[in-house]
Amino acid sequence: MTKAPATAGRLVSEVLEPMKRDFVGKDEVIDLLGVSLVAGENLFILGPPGTAKSAIVHHLAARLEGRTFDYLLTRFTEPNELFGPFDIRKLREGELVTNTEGMMPEASLVFLDELLNANSAILNALLVALNERVFRRGKETRPLAALLFVGASNHLPEDDSLQALFDRFLLRVRCDNVPAERLCEVLDAGWRLRHQPPTKSSLRLDDLKALQPALEGVDLSAVRLPFAELIQRIRHAGISVSDRRAVKLQQVIAASALLCNRVRARLSDLWVVRHIWDTEEQQEVLASLVNHAIAAEASSQGDHHRARQTDGPDPESLARDLENLSAQIKTPGLPESERAFIRDRIGILEGRCQWVQEAAKREWLQQLITEIRSRLQPNRLSP
Repeated sequence: MTKAPATAGRLVSEVLEPMKRDFVGKDEVIDLLGVSLVAGENLFILGPPGTAKSAIVHHLAARLEGRTFDYLLTRFTEPNELFGPFDIRKLREGELVTNTEGMMPEASLVFLDELLNANSAILNALLVALNERVFRRGKETRPLAALLFVGASNHLPEDDSLQALFDRFLLRVRCDNVPAERLCEVLDAGWRLRHQPPTKSSLRLDDLKALQPALEGVDLSAVRLPFAELIQRIRHAGISVSDRRAVKLQQVIAASALLCNRVRARLSDLWVVRHIWDTEEQQEVLASLVNHAIAAEASSQGDHHRARQTDGPDPESLARDLENLSAQIKTPGLPESERAFIRDRIGILEGRCQWVQEAAKREWLQQLITEIRSRLQPNRLSP
């Protein structure tokens, strides 16, 4: 247990934060991937095609040197396409054994695109895989290597059979195209990603496997009663939360604490409950209820940065963007066209900084902008 917070901290510093620099506007998705990975729970991503959903999962696996299995489900997908075909050699001997080489049972991270296209032929096998982390076919039962399943779709389930599949994904998050004012950042980051492979972390998936048993050592006593009261308020608001889901959410709350280098949960760790919606209309209701529960505890160092949700821009994201621009200025012989681009970007970011709600953070960001502008002045040498 003593090593668990340090390992979780390395996941943040060596994997999640660098990924946020590579994928513009995807901080929320990446934070939820991190907490799901530590908790061993599944994540559902709702969003249109082309919003980097599969790329983020592959990038995560590449940094951790893990094996991914990525599949686009259709109404005609068969179990063989996910779990592997029968081994022909064994079949000749009268044994029904699945050849799983290169298939889902051997993957560390699994991404199932258009998840809600799943048909009845694979539904039961998927439900067992998602819930129990095992693959069953006839008399054959095999454990799955996956630490994390990520499902994605551009729509929510419309019938009861798919609702059962959707229910196996404890956390849900939207993933949309970035706002128009950030498109240049996306183009720049996307170009770099195409030509620069992700830096591998010193952290390995085996290290993360040890985190899940360590969750049992996280002290939840300070949040158990407020969490129970929050679940009751959510139910009274007409949002269904089963006892099973409430129990599983404790894993995610503990994971949030570990990722903040803590072994005691705080009210701020209840931020994850915002992401248990079944419909898009529930998102605002959940956010309001969770924010009210978190507000009972004063903000302090060590809180998860997702806890204090505001309507304004994320100051951490703005700071990261400005620091990236500052680093670009240091490039020797930076052409004037690049300097003009940086000046334009600073103007856009400065406009967004004015809407940061906390005065101290807003002033700090403005000071950083002033420093970058001064270094862009003509005839000024970069340090």
